[in-house]
Amino acid sequence: MTKLIHKMPLAIATAALLAAAGASAQSIKIKIADSFPVGHYLPKYFTLPMIERLKANPAAKGLEFEYYPAEQLGKAKDLLALTQSGVVDIAYVAPGFVSDKMPLSVVAELPLQFTGSCMPTMAYWNLAKPGGALSKKEFEPNGVRLLFTIVLPPYQVVTRKPFTTLKEVEGMKIRASGSAKELLLKKMKAVPVLMPTPEVYESLSRGTIDGVLFPFNSLLPYDIEKLSKSGTIGENFGTFVANWVISEKRFQSLPPAIQQELTSMGEQLTKSACLQVEKDEAGDIEKVKAAGVKLTPMSAADKATLSTLSQEVIKEWAETLDKRGRSGTETVNAFRAGLR
Repeated sequence: MTKLIHKMPLAIATAALLAAAGASAQSIKIKIADSFPVGHYLPKYFTLPMIERLKANPAAKGLEFEYYPAEQLGKAKDLLALTQSGVVDIAYVAPGFVSDKMPLSVVAELPLQFTGSCMPTMAYWNLAKPGGALSKKEFEPNGVRLLFTIVLPPYQVVTRKPFTTLKEVEGMKIRASGSAKELLLKKMKAVPVLMPTPEVYESLSRGTIDGVLFPFNSLLPYDIEKLSKSGTIGENFGTFVANWVISEKRFQSLPPAIQQELTSMGEQLTKSACLQVEKDEAGDIEKVKAAGVKLTPMSAADKATLSTLSQEVIKEWAETLDKRGRSGTETVNAFRAGLR
């Protein structure tokens, strides 16, 4: 009888601990946030496949996933801070919107010599993934870990009114995102206007801006083609880096199997997404044309001018960071070496 009395509290305590552990597992919620409108192509290629793969992992039992698109949990520029503070667990973070915190991570947005999406995406991924040079210099100091990334195809100039030469773009108010494209527009004697993507349609419709620097893939999700008349094609006015990050603290709190799953799917989703974006671009170009936007290749003279201005932008961007002790030239050279 005495033995039974001694065993009873132990059994009750064990049951209580198991119940608490079960309740704790059930209460773990992974909050995912971005600024993209519902139906945007990038969450389809990254966020939704990630959630489905994690749900299929036996180690994810008890985890709940909450996805908040369209800036429901915060503006695009605030998503890094919200991830650092723990309000969000996984978030879309664009270096171009937080260049004060991640200046080197804008390197892939420079108007360098590349085409498509996969060439710059994989060069950037190798620098920014855990263990890479950019990870050590910017992601780790900000307390976050890169999960997936994509560098969009080169941006084009698209405007509300017709134009055929770079000279005609002078004085136009053109929406830009990030310091690299802002600098290039200034050299083109246009007026860069920095604003988050969700604000572009209204600004364009009101005439607050005259045009945009956008890739063809992103015109349609924001209905920009409905307000535009002309655009370039086959040029590189810079581009845009879209990252998905998780706070390092949150990552380390996850079960090892989930950590491994996130790590293994990182490069897989990054590769598959850039290939899909490249495939989509051809169809998007035709849709933009069908909407009435005239896309015109630049003249040889304008191409030469753009090339000269682009080289100036790259040099000035790198030297400005060098002067701040941020290894700009080293980062440009490393990124260039990865383009293949």
